[in-house]
Amino acid sequence: MHALFADSFAALGRLDNITLVMVFHPQYLESFLKTQHYLLQMDGPLPLHYRHYIGIMAAARHQCSYLVNLHVNDFLHVGGDPKWLNGLENAPQKLQNLGELNKVLAHRPWLITKEHIEGLLKAEEHSWSLAELVHAVVLLTHYHSLASFTFGCGISPEIHCDGGHTFRPPSVSNYCICDITNGNHSVDEMPVNSAENVSVSDSFFEVEALMEKMRQLQECRDEEEASQEEMASRFEIEKRESMFVFSSDDDEVTPARDVSRHFEDTSYGYKDFSRHGMHVPTFRVQDYCWEDHGYSLVNRLYPDVGQLIDEKFHIAYNLTYNTMAMHKDVDTSMLRRAIWNYIHCMFGIRYDDYDYGEINQLLDRSFKVYIKTVVCTPEKVTKRMYESFWRQFKHSEKVHVNLLLIEARMQAELLYALRAITRYMT
Repeated sequence: MHALFADSFAALGRLDNITLVMVFHPQYLESFLKTQHYLLQMDGPLPLHYRHYIGIMAAARHQCSYLVNLHVNDFLHVGGDPKWLNGLENAPQKLQNLGELNKVLAHRPWLITKEHIEGLLKAEEHSWSLAELVHAVVLLTHYHSLASFTFGCGISPEIHCDGGHTFRPPSVSNYCICDITNGNHSVDEMPVNSAENVSVSDSFFEVEALMEKMRQLQECRDEEEASQEEMASRFEIEKRESMFVFSSDDDEVTPARDVSRHFEDTSYGYKDFSRHGMHVPTFRVQDYCWEDHGYSLVNRLYPDVGQLIDEKFHIAYNLTYNTMAMHKDVDTSMLRRAIWNYIHCMFGIRYDDYDYGEINQLLDRSFKVYIKTVVCTPEKVTKRMYESFWRQFKHSEKVHVNLLLIEARMQAELLYALRAITRYMT
């Protein structure tokens, strides 16, 4: 942990609250820091100030002032023009042209086409090269996902920044995620269980019920396998049902001026697939996947980055301590796969070999609301949502969930963008 903190401080000149929360999972944090350092500071197609400005544009799409402010400082530190910070219209036309891709990628990535790519690559004197565009796409997806993590874990600004604080928020367990970011580490981490009017026995039985469902599903898997037609039907049902998962607090969030000036069309946000009669074809992973297609395309146009991202995906997907709340020696692979595939299902991405009937068995409504909000509209996440799912689980386990959410989201966005680039190239 101390070595990671030292590396982070050496690379960034600070120890930010994202690092202090991610350190619950040191193996992941090491991969994350290595990837982010490469994207922002090592040799690459884009100049340094462009990289930080693209980070600002991406974080601003979700009104994540925490990340915007971090990168405003970094942008100025590497010699960026302060005038660009007055609004996207003051940035070079080349960056302004990226605004449409940023918008669609953040909120409705299934709408990205090769025409979006062609428009950026053939803009005469404002054209992007393929290598520059891949670098930009990776940065956009990285910071859209990091905005999800920031809101999903309730990360506050550092003590010395606007909105930072040093008080300890009340917590039923006397331990809050905010304690980590303010230096109040607890040796024995307690379960969250701070939702109103929830008895310890109720949340205990929730864990037991989830364990039992996992055991039953494993037995069913061993006994019989559903047909391909049945699996396809279950995917469509889950995709359709995911459209009706929304929070009761689902009000519009009006972006503050200091954030909204970094992007255009502030009214453009997440929309479910089939609202207003719109139909989007299913994206079959068997036809275009990260491992066989996206990885090699990124590595070819932006060497080594594909490898770094791939390693980060694998660590997040496979990370386990074989624990669930108070239970040890538990195989959580079924649960982790259900979370990952549910996120991809919300984006229309289907795995032919997965039985989507398992998702409804393993993920209850409050958890689905949290997942969808963190992934699709992170600026709307509330403390109540965080507390209302998996009430007997520890904070470190909820941070672990967030790592799955942000990496699954990043991969989904990359798949749509890279497929469009591939189609343009062929």
